[in-house]
Amino acid sequence: MELIKHGRIFDFMGKRAYFLGLSVILMGISVVSYFYPGPKWGTDFRGGTEIEVAFRKNLSMGNVREAVEKGGFEGADVVSVSDPNQPNRFLIRVPDVSSLSDATKEQLRQKMCFTEGAKPAGCTKEATPIELRFSPGGDKIAARYEGEPDLKAIRAQLGGVAGVQVQDGDAAILVTGVRDHKVEIHLKSKGDQLLDSLRTNLGADVVPERPLRIEWIGPKAGAQLRDAAFKSVIIAIFVIVGYIALRYDIRFAPGAIIALVHDVGVAAGAMILTGREISLSTVAALLTILGYSITDTVIVYDRIRENLGKHRNMPFPELVNLSVSEMLGRTIITQLTGLLSMTAFLIWGTQVIKDFAFALLVGIVVGTYSSIYIAAPFTEWFDRKFFGNANKPKPKVSRVRQAKRADAVV
Repeated sequence: MELIKHGRIFDFMGKRAYFLGLSVILMGISVVSYFYPGPKWGTDFRGGTEIEVAFRKNLSMGNVREAVEKGGFEGADVVSVSDPNQPNRFLIRVPDVSSLSDATKEQLRQKMCFTEGAKPAGCTKEATPIELRFSPGGDKIAARYEGEPDLKAIRAQLGGVAGVQVQDGDAAILVTGVRDHKVEIHLKSKGDQLLDSLRTNLGADVVPERPLRIEWIGPKAGAQLRDAAFKSVIIAIFVIVGYIALRYDIRFAPGAIIALVHDVGVAAGAMILTGREISLSTVAALLTILGYSITDTVIVYDRIRENLGKHRNMPFPELVNLSVSEMLGRTIITQLTGLLSMTAFLIWGTQVIKDFAFALLVGIVVGTYSSIYIAAPFTEWFDRKFFGNANKPKPKVSRVRQAKRADAVV
């Protein structure tokens, strides 16, 4: 299928100033959006607890958010998940995590008599552990006693500490070592507490016994994950640019790196301005955008390099126009296929897939645009600035003039 008639050449380079100005504006908006309104970090990056619940009755997001806030959870995000099999499915995120703070740990040590200072009343030798450890996740406590532990007394000791609740049932406090009197205490995670508050405020007939899933990540781990994710994007850009410089020519590298930074910046800015979450799936989309963008750019570069050998006397701007025009039909067909696929995901996908599809949709558009109006113009400018004499045709010297020069030398 031939979309562009063979031999037709478009003057892309003649309009480059307008589109470069547009790119500067888009990048400026993206940079400003990073500070205001700022990125909406997902649970992966900011830390917090996320549960997914399929309620048994019809509820609005306002009803769910109100029930969460009544349970003492602030800054909650409630998202309706489109699922024809479970129409009342919601994703609930809170910034709270199950990890215990130092103050809470000290309170628990006081309650369980594991302290060197003044001990509360009733701290007998049998009720005082000789070893006490907290799990990194904050959902378990391991204790060891000299004698046989009193499990009911241990449950009573843990009452009254804010934010700490022992799980229901006899299996919540277990003797894991009969010989050395080891005890394992299972605490309710923030996800369990969140589900309890929903059950209290909405009713046991509305809230299921178990959520579809519970996930949590600590704030420090989230920050480290965020830094590592964005470092991976930066490393990918430089590796791709290094490949371009080695595979083609050093003059092609600056245009490629500017185009890649432009594509990632505009896509990330679009995510922020539309209020979409920046999460690991978003970073995966940005890395995919790099692949989409550089693929189209490499094809244009390859045709430019091929035409450099065919048309040695052609000025570089005209050579760029010719190369891009020759590849325009192929670019439209290829990128249109990706756009149609991402549009389908954006309309019918789940929320996480929709965010990924939106980022990729923007990336495909700006990636195609940058190959024509960012990478190619900057390559032409770099060639003119630093390789100005490389492509100029050498003047032809006739044999008569060569003979006269030879006689003059003799």
